[in-house]
Amino acid sequence: MKFQRLTKTVVAALFTAVICVATFIVQIPSPATGGYVNLGDCFVLIAGMYLGYGYGALAAGLGSALADMLAGYSQYAPATFVIKALMAVFACLIFKSLSKKTRIGAKILSGLTAEVIMVGGYFAYEAVILKYGMAAAGSVVPNIIQGVAGIVAAFALSTALDAAIKRSKTLSDFFGKG
Repeated sequence: MKFQRLTKTVVAALFTAVICVATFIVQIPSPATGGYVNLGDCFVLIAGMYLGYGYGALAAGLGSALADMLAGYSQYAPATFVIKALMAVFACLIFKSLSKKTRIGAKILSGLTAEVIMVGGYFAYEAVILKYGMAAAGSVVPNIIQGVAGIVAAFALSTALDAAIKRSKTLSDFFGKG
């Protein structure tokens, strides 16, 4: 039991680093918002689906918030921590509840739900906390693009991960039967 918890903690720490790097390094600028599209959401969704809502949420929130701080967007770090953690939680809950029936549908619906949380969360944060008001609506379309990129990349990567889990007893024992 202790070994399993330690292993999950180490894997969550690795996911934290991967999420940070995928968010911070792979950046496609979005001139409309001054932000960028990245691959971080791909790994946020995968962390939620495969690590569970506790470890997944922590990895998603910490990795994404750290990337914001490193990229000079520290004013977004608190919101990013909460939004990305919630994304992982909902991705996990929906994926786990539907994956026995339809794995493809579970991946898509969990990704869509998580990305709606992301778009709505950043809109609310910018409109209310940063006091942008309705000007925050300018970030909705770029965030939708970010979300679509995250879902597509997570779907492709999770499909490959499922295949690896089926072939590896170690991965199967750790992540479940896939």
